[in-house]
Amino acid sequence: MKYFQIFMAFFRSGILGFGGGPSAIPLVYKEVVEKYRWMKDEEFSDLVALGNTLPGPINTKLAGYIGYRVGGWPGMLIALFAAVIPTVLLLIFLLTGLGASKDNPWVRGMSAAVLPVVAAMMAALALDFMKQAKSSMTWTGLILFTGGSFLVLEVFRWHPAILIAALLAFAFLSGPAREKEKER
Repeated sequence: MKYFQIFMAFFRSGILGFGGGPSAIPLVYKEVVEKYRWMKDEEFSDLVALGNTLPGPINTKLAGYIGYRVGGWPGMLIALFAAVIPTVLLLIFLLTGLGASKDNPWVRGMSAAVLPVVAAMMAALALDFMKQAKSSMTWTGLILFTGGSFLVLEVFRWHPAILIAALLAFAFLSGPAREKEKER
């Protein structure tokens, strides 16, 4: 039963995650955190942050790690298969059919309609992450981190992996100092 659940969780996110990895993250979150409760919010946030620093599609990285965590090596292989096979099949099917009709208005309209939906899903996920961060941070700190991250990514055009690595290093290095402060 566990392997079937792993398959279904990642098959659903794989088949419904139209638009690439960022659109699949909220779907994986829904399955892994809310439906099956394999992870807590904070663990999932950490996994997404770490996964974004590694090369490759985020959905397959999430599937590989979560599948392994829940079901060992068989779970990892099942999750990876379930996450990838919808894309492979849809790619073959859709590109064959849509390639011939790419100039049709309904195809252009469908492509344009997907973008705002993905943006809304990412905004909802970002809001959930901010709520989680608020539990361990003041509003001032949250606004500074969010604004600073936006500034670094959009104005200075840093690669997200550099920002994530810097924040992980900051958290790692400041962790012992915070522990000593709590002991006092």
